[in-house]
Amino acid sequence: MSPALLAERLGRWSPLPLRFIVGYGFIAHGYAKILKDPEHFAALLHALNVPAPHFMAWMTIAIELLGGFAILVGAFVPLVTIPMIVVLLVATFTVHLPFGFTSIKLMAVTSAGPQFGPPGYETDLLYLACLVALVFGGAGPLAIDNLLPWRKARLPSPAFGMSVDSTAR
Repeated sequence: MSPALLAERLGRWSPLPLRFIVGYGFIAHGYAKILKDPEHFAALLHALNVPAPHFMAWMTIAIELLGGFAILVGAFVPLVTIPMIVVLLVATFTVHLPFGFTSIKLMAVTSAGPQFGPPGYETDLLYLACLVALVFGGAGPLAIDNLLPWRKARLPSPAFGMSVDSTAR
C-alpha cells in the first residue's frame, strides 16, 4: 500500500484523538471543580469580578461536563463548541493571559519533586484549535453526529468540511 493511500485511509480517523483529548480534558476540569467544591470555584470567580459568580460557576461546570461528554462521543459538535469556546476565552483573558504563553513553567526541582509556576494560555489555545478543527473538519467516524437524520443526506465536501447534498452526486 502506498503512503498516499495509507494516509487517505487513516486520515478520516484523525478527529478521534482530538475528540478524546478535548472531551476528556473538559470532563476532567468540570469534575475537578465538583470535587473541590463548586463554592470554592464561585469564590474564585467572585475574586475575578465575574458577574453572578455562583451561577457562572455552575454554568461553567455544566458546560465542561456536558460539553466534554458531547465532544467525546461526537454529538452536536458545532453546537456545544460555542459555549466551550466562551469558557476557554474567559479563562484565557481572566486567568492565564498575564502569565504568558507557556503552560508549563518549571521553577525548581526540590526533594519533593518539580515545582511549577502559574500556567499561561498555551493549553487554552490548543483546546480552541481542536474545537475549531472539529467544527470545520467534522467529528469523524464513530460520532453520534453521523447518526443524526439531518446528516444522513449530506456528504462531506473536501473544502473546509462543508456539506453538499448527496442527491447532486
